[in-house]
Amino acid sequence: MAHSSAAAPSAKANWGKRLLIAIPYAWLLVLFLAPFALVAGISLSTVRLGMPPFEPLTAWDGSILNLRLNFENFLYVLTDDTYLLAYLTSLKIAAISTAAMLFIAYPLAYGIASCSPSSRSLLVFLVIVPFWSSMLIRVYSWMSILRNDGLLNALLLKIGLISEPLRILNTETAIYIGIVYTYLPFMVLPIYSTLSSADRTLIEAARDLGCSRISAFWRVTFPLSLPGVLAGCALVFIPVVGEFVIPDLLGGADTQMIGRAIWLEFFNNRDWPMAAAVTIVLLALLVVPIVYFQSRQSREQG
Repeated sequence: MAHSSAAAPSAKANWGKRLLIAIPYAWLLVLFLAPFALVAGISLSTVRLGMPPFEPLTAWDGSILNLRLNFENFLYVLTDDTYLLAYLTSLKIAAISTAAMLFIAYPLAYGIASCSPSSRSLLVFLVIVPFWSSMLIRVYSWMSILRNDGLLNALLLKIGLISEPLRILNTETAIYIGIVYTYLPFMVLPIYSTLSSADRTLIEAARDLGCSRISAFWRVTFPLSLPGVLAGCALVFIPVVGEFVIPDLLGGADTQMIGRAIWLEFFNNRDWPMAAAVTIVLLALLVVPIVYFQSRQSREQG
C-alpha cells in the first residue's frame, strides 16, 4: 500500500513535467511552425489573378491527387541581382547597427550594474521608458528632427557648426540613427542582467592576484558577460534584418532592404509566392547560423 501511494504522486509529478514542457512546444507549433508551413506552401505555388492570388498546391485529376510544386520563385530570388543586393544591404545595415548598439549599450549596462541597487531601478526604468510610446510615433519624431528644416539642423546652424543644412533624412545615416535608437534597450537589458548577476568576488580575486582594473575587466568581467552580449546581439540583429518601418520612413523610397522588397511583392505586385520565397530565404539566412551555433555550443558544454 505504501508503495502504491508513493507511485501516485510520482506519476502526477511526471504528468506535471510533461504538461510544463508541452506548453512552449505548443506555443512554437501554433505561432511559428504552422505559419512557417503556410508561407512555405505559398512559396512553392504559382501566382494567379484572383483571391487567394496563388494556385493551390494540390489538384484532383480524376481519382489521382496531383502535387504541383513550383521552384522557380526560389531560383529567381537566388539569381536576381535586386534581391541579392537587398539581402546584402539588410545584412550590412543589421551588422553595423548591432555593432554600434553594442558599443553604446555595454558601457551603459556596465555603469547601471555598477550603481547601488536603489539607483539601478531608476536607471533601468529610464532605459525602458521609450517602450511606453508607439514605435511609429518615435520614428515620425525622428523624421521631424532629421529633415533639412528640422530640429537638428536648426540647432547646428544656430551654434555655427554648419553653414547650410545637412541632408540626413532619406539616407542610410538616418536608418542607422532610427534603428540604434529603437532597438538599443534590447541590447542594454540582457547585458545588464548578466553583469548584475555576475560574481563580484571573482573580480576582487583577480585584483588581489595583481590584475589591473582593465586587465580584470577583460579577463573576468567581459567573459562573464558574453552570454548577455550574445543574447543582445541576437535580439537586435535578427529583427533589424527584416525591418521595414524604419528604412521606409527614414531611408526613403530608394532603400534596398529585404523587408521593403517583401512588402512590395505582397502589396504592390500582389505576387504572394515570390514574397513568400523571399521570406523563406531570409529565414534560412537567419535560422541556420543560429541553429549551428546552438548545436556547437551544446556539444562544447556536453
